[in-house]
Amino acid sequence: MTTKRQLVRLLQKYVVNPPVRLASRLGVLPPTHALLETTGRRSGQLRRNPVGNGLAADRRTFWIVAEHGYEAGYVRNIGANPDVRVRIGRTWHTGRAHLLPDDDPSARLRTIGHRVNGLVVRTMGTHLLTVRIDLDPPEDQRREGP
Repeated sequence: MTTKRQLVRLLQKYVVNPPVRLASRLGVLPPTHALLETTGRRSGQLRRNPVGNGLAADRRTFWIVAEHGYEAGYVRNIGANPDVRVRIGRTWHTGRAHLLPDDDPSARLRTIGHRVNGLVVRTMGTHLLTVRIDLDPPEDQRREGP
């Protein structure tokens, strides 16, 4: 693990993520953030990670640029089980995640629209990787059959 990655990991684990998780539990997560829930690849337990709010204008796609690519725990969890949930505001959305190694993560950060988040990801990131989550339609909009 590189020194930069170690420093960023410690900063996120002990400084950045705890207040964001607490804010999420209290229902006051800033609109620039969301909470990603994956299933642990070994434990099977639910794991939650704060991420930038990458909800696309179509409201059916959610984008994440993982700062540490395949080294990120949630990316490895997605590799084992791509079924995820994303909490945007106070609402949980289910979806299926896709790792996109051929996508340009720097260009993707510009399209997500949160400049500060993009700057932080580019500055702290070591191996950027794009993740696309295809969100399921809300329960009241799902249709059964053709």
